[in-house]
Amino acid sequence: MVEKQAILIAGPTASGKSCLALELAERHDGVIVNADSMQVYSHLQILTARPAPAEIERVPHRLYGHVPPHKTYSAGRYRGEVAAILADIRAAGKAPIFCGGTGLYFKALLGSLDVMPEVSPELRETWRRRLAEEGAPALHRLLSRRDPVAAGRIQPADGQRIVRALEVGEAGGMPLSALQSGRGEGLLDGGKCVKIVLAPERSRLREMIARRFDAMVAAGALDEVAAFRAFPGALAASAGKAIGVAELGAVLDGGMSLDEATARAVTRSRQYAKRQETWFRHQFGADWARLETPDAKLIPSI
Repeated sequence: MVEKQAILIAGPTASGKSCLALELAERHDGVIVNADSMQVYSHLQILTARPAPAEIERVPHRLYGHVPPHKTYSAGRYRGEVAAILADIRAAGKAPIFCGGTGLYFKALLGSLDVMPEVSPELRETWRRRLAEEGAPALHRLLSRRDPVAAGRIQPADGQRIVRALEVGEAGGMPLSALQSGRGEGLLDGGKCVKIVLAPERSRLREMIARRFDAMVAAGALDEVAAFRAFPGALAASAGKAIGVAELGAVLDGGMSLDEATARAVTRSRQYAKRQETWFRHQFGADWARLETPDAKLIPSI
C-alpha cells in the first residue's frame, strides 16, 4: 500500500463495505476498525451485520460487539477508544482500515466533530428520569425555550436526542447549538488517508438490502432478538432501535407475520440507506472516491 495513515471505507447499509475491507486488509496486512454505531453492541451480531467469526479469524477486527446493549455509546467515546488502539495497530506495522456507515464516527476521526463536555452519570440519570415521567414532547418544548436552534433540528418524538441536547447544554453551561463548532481534534490527517464511499446504484442497493435481511432471518435473527429482549434494559437503550428488533419482536409476540415483519424491516433499511447516501453526498467532498461496486481494483491510490 502507498504510504497512507489509514483507509476509510464509508457507505450505506448493505453496500458491501465489509467485503471490501476484508479484501484490503488481507492485501495490505490491515486491521479492520469498526465505524458503525450499531455494530459496537453485543447481542446483535446478525441484525447489525457484524462480521462473522470466520471473517474475524481471517484478519484482526477492533471495536466490534464490545458494548453491552443497555449502555449508551457516543461518537466522543468512539474517538477515545480509537485513539487508544491506533498506536498499537501502527506499532504492529499494520494498516488501520476503518469501515462503517456512521458519518459522525468518520468526522471524529478527521477532526470535524464537536468537542462536547462530559456529562456526569447523575445528570444523565436526571434527564432520563424526566423523559420517562414527562415524555419527549414536553422536554422538546423545554429545549425549544433553552436552545431553539437545536430544537429545530430534532423531532419532538426523538426522546434520546432531546435528552442529549438538554444534558449537554446543562453540563457545558451553554446551548448545544453553541457548542457545535465542528472544530475537534482529529486522529487522522484526511489528506494522508485513502477515503472511499461506496455508492451503489439505487435499485441494486434496494435489492441487496432485501436479500440481506432474508439471509439474516435464515441465519437465526428471530432467536437473536428473543435473547436480546431478555437482556435487562436493552430495548430501552440505543441498541434497541436496531432495524429488525421491533419487527421481529412483533413476530415473537404474535402480532405480526414473519413476511410482514420482513417487509417492514426492509422498508426501514431502505429509508435508512437513503438518509445515509444523502449525508455522505453532502458531508464528504471530492477527496472521497465514490465507487458503485466494492472492487479494490477501482481504487486508484492503492
